[in-house]
Amino acid sequence: MTFMGETHAGYPFAEVVSSEAALRDTLGYPAELSVRKQLDALDRHCRTFIGLSPFVLIATTGATGGGDVSPRGDEPGSVCVLDDHTLAIPERPGNRRADTLLNIVQTGHVGLLFLIPGVEETLRVNGRAQVVRDPSLLDRTTGAGKRPILAIAVSVEECFLHCAKAFKRSRLWQREGWPDRSALPTLGQMLLDQAGLPGVELQDLDCAIEESYAQGLY
Repeated sequence: MTFMGETHAGYPFAEVVSSEAALRDTLGYPAELSVRKQLDALDRHCRTFIGLSPFVLIATTGATGGGDVSPRGDEPGSVCVLDDHTLAIPERPGNRRADTLLNIVQTGHVGLLFLIPGVEETLRVNGRAQVVRDPSLLDRTTGAGKRPILAIAVSVEECFLHCAKAFKRSRLWQREGWPDRSALPTLGQMLLDQAGLPGVELQDLDCAIEESYAQGLY
């Protein structure tokens, strides 16, 4: 087995796996089913999964190689399946950082992970993406009576169902395993600690955040 001790800047890990051969020596190879389940188009099961999913994680990479994962949540069925190879995700109001959109404009690479509450399996979709302002498409992705100003159009290159092991290990959907919310400060407190924000009172910031949740979802 060949390992190389070279590391990126940061923690000095030993025995870094830095080649496909070394990885396969350690991990082995996938079973036939794990390979054959990968599709190059959305079948009826993928369509059903997407139609029931209210939540998708979007992974992108920028021009300099930096990665980002961002959540998108909406009513089930808000992600439009336009055909067997094309999806459209409405872009709802956010903080205007636009990390996902900028990365898509720069590289066009996208990976999606669809989740359904209570279901431990997930759906993975990888492909190419564009940021679009197509009026007819935006009309189709109207939510709560409000039309988005942008959408993410995804050309599907591969898709496959992912098993439940991660969810079973994490017990994500089992409420008895959830931590008490008081174990974590409010978002306002964490932002004050991280960003400073001189002259801003915690109570005012917490109220502003709650107001944005109540009035700025669509």
